[in-house]
Amino acid sequence: MAEIEITIDEEQIEDIASGRGLAALLRPVLNEILEAEMTDHVNAEPHERSEERTGRRNGHYERGLTTRVGPVELTVPRDREGTFDTALFERYQRSEKALVLAMMEMVINGVSTRKVKKITEELCGREFAKSTVSDLTRDLNEQVEAWNERPLDDMEYPFVLVDAMQLKVRRQGAVRSTSALILVGVNEEGYREILGVRIANSETQESWKETFRWLKSRGLRGVELVVSDAHEGLVDALRLCFQGATWQRCQTHLRRNVLDKTPTSHSDTMHRGLDNIFEADSQEDARSAFNELAAELEGKADRALKTLELGLEDATAVLRLPEKYRRRLRTTNALERLIEEVRRLEKVIRIFPNEESAWRLVGAYLAERHEEWSTGRRYLKMDEYREWKRTTEPEKQLQPVAAE
Repeated sequence: MAEIEITIDEEQIEDIASGRGLAALLRPVLNEILEAEMTDHVNAEPHERSEERTGRRNGHYERGLTTRVGPVELTVPRDREGTFDTALFERYQRSEKALVLAMMEMVINGVSTRKVKKITEELCGREFAKSTVSDLTRDLNEQVEAWNERPLDDMEYPFVLVDAMQLKVRRQGAVRSTSALILVGVNEEGYREILGVRIANSETQESWKETFRWLKSRGLRGVELVVSDAHEGLVDALRLCFQGATWQRCQTHLRRNVLDKTPTSHSDTMHRGLDNIFEADSQEDARSAFNELAAELEGKADRALKTLELGLEDATAVLRLPEKYRRRLRTTNALERLIEEVRRLEKVIRIFPNEESAWRLVGAYLAERHEEWSTGRRYLKMDEYREWKRTTEPEKQLQPVAAE
């Protein structure tokens, strides 16, 4: 590509100082990239006389681009032959395309708020055809589906984390709660991957069972530990689909449930007791810590103690693993942080016009994060896990979830 020189004028400096900042800084950078792409396309600088020239410029047009730092107005060059097609908009994030598409669908279906309609008009122009939305939807759907249906049989995934986020979707003439079932795995090389997302009418045993079978049909194997909350339908589906794996109940969820049932006057004691249990060296030590706590709070927080005792075995399953793996695998916190990232995009829409729109936006964002994770830093070093698995006797390894 031709050399890019970035210049920033006084107005842009004022924008940066005033807080419109990154978008103002991004605009000249992207405009210069567009000009450099046109130079490569016509094989000549502006006004350059060259026998190597393969085309001629023909002015510019304005186009808005929404980015993570806000909308950016770009000045896109044209060529006389109309053959210039910038790669910039293809590099434009899939999740941002999905966000704009969802808003366009809302406008077309007449269900948008005034805010959504205004933003969409600013980004896409005041008029856009249904055929435009259809074409953009088809292209983006193909990209998201290719990622979401990719084979998983290249390696094993010892650790899997699962959770759901609730969305509002227009379905059958009404706004209905809808679940996005999201699954994350740690592969045998220690890298995190987002395994996929499924949209379900509700979070039931059947919807989770279908989701787990879908993962296995794509080649998911080698699962040793599954981390989730204690949703009954989810746990029942795990027992059916991952016989031989262990369920680790999210300690954060159990802690919250226990504290909700603890009288305020005894909450500090309960906090300390839970810390001692969850940070124990082994399940035997965790049980001893529970017995000490139960003796101290007997008759003072019996409902909370009963809840804790019922969840104790599942919430301390991770203690059977080598110590270095426990902190990151004892809760679904990492997955919940990912869901909060998706939520920032979802809040712009609030109510999706249809299920496909919800799947597309969530899937597009997750596909991007998956690419960052799978090419970034290793999440866990797996040497100790492999040694533990090789040397530990079967009866001392993770005890399997009981099959129904």
